[in-house]
Amino acid sequence: MAMEPSSFKDLITSRGIKYHYFVSRGEQSKPTLLLLHGFISTSHDWRKQVSFFQKAGHSLIVPDLLGYGGTDKPEDLTLYKQSILCADIVEILDAEDVDKAIAIGHDWGCVTASRLANYYPERFSAFAFLAIGYIHPRWPDFDYETLLVKMNEAVGYDVYGYWDFFTEDGADKLIETHIESFVSLIYSSDPQVWQTDLAPKGAIKKWILADRKMPLPSYMNDEEKHALMQLLVQNGISAPLRWYKALVHGQFAEDDQKILHERYSIQQPVFFGACEKDYIFPPVLELAKIPKYCPNLTVKEFETDHWVHLAAPDELNTALEEWIGSVGNE
Repeated sequence: MAMEPSSFKDLITSRGIKYHYFVSRGEQSKPTLLLLHGFISTSHDWRKQVSFFQKAGHSLIVPDLLGYGGTDKPEDLTLYKQSILCADIVEILDAEDVDKAIAIGHDWGCVTASRLANYYPERFSAFAFLAIGYIHPRWPDFDYETLLVKMNEAVGYDVYGYWDFFTEDGADKLIETHIESFVSLIYSSDPQVWQTDLAPKGAIKKWILADRKMPLPSYMNDEEKHALMQLLVQNGISAPLRWYKALVHGQFAEDDQKILHERYSIQQPVFFGACEKDYIFPPVLELAKIPKYCPNLTVKEFETDHWVHLAAPDELNTALEEWIGSVGNE
């Protein structure tokens, strides 16, 4: 079993956005899994989880999120607000007659999973967050420069300095021109390079302009790298970067002001997959905030970089399946 093209569907949501998503039917007795990818991924990023959970009998829904893959790529930043993006995801669940699901997010997919927990808690029996933990509605008082200072005080470096470049005009074209350099940094054989050449302000732009390259990590081969680069250039980097622009330019802050405080905490079971070699989202920072808002929390640590679902799929899939078995269809 695999993510065959015939298993993908297109849906036009009520706001007129076309979503492209993978769907696979499993056993009715097992919960449906909603897999939400992050930057610079697509639904294809979940292929190793799809194969495993199909064999385990789960139904699966795996969308290309807004701006990615076969889904629309609008320019208007207001269309990337999580409140309306979450409404899109719920419309996909409705179209597939899924009353409740377990949401599993990675990277930016964790942001969307977090907001699904805030806006539509009744539609989910549990939530899993990989690399990035649950993000409570903290954006009402969001200030990028203040965040950099706080992160530097906590771990000794900027952490999110690359957002400065990602929100810069022309960043997409620069990335596309140096796509191999960019990919080799994002998927690096040495995870610690993120601390020195991605996290600090100006570092990634310097890296790309120098056209620096790193060897591939063990979980990616040349064929996969070139397929990814071709897809990124074909689809363009501009739309994926709009997620960062929507955040930095206040779209998320405006959104989060509408979330009631009593919905900040997740009452359902929560799984957090901590990546020990992730230097942008170090577990020490994630674990400092998650327990306050997730009283029913399971934490599993993985000796991987940020891309745990690619780097350690067997270990992750087994851990998730064990946790899902304990959760059931609550």
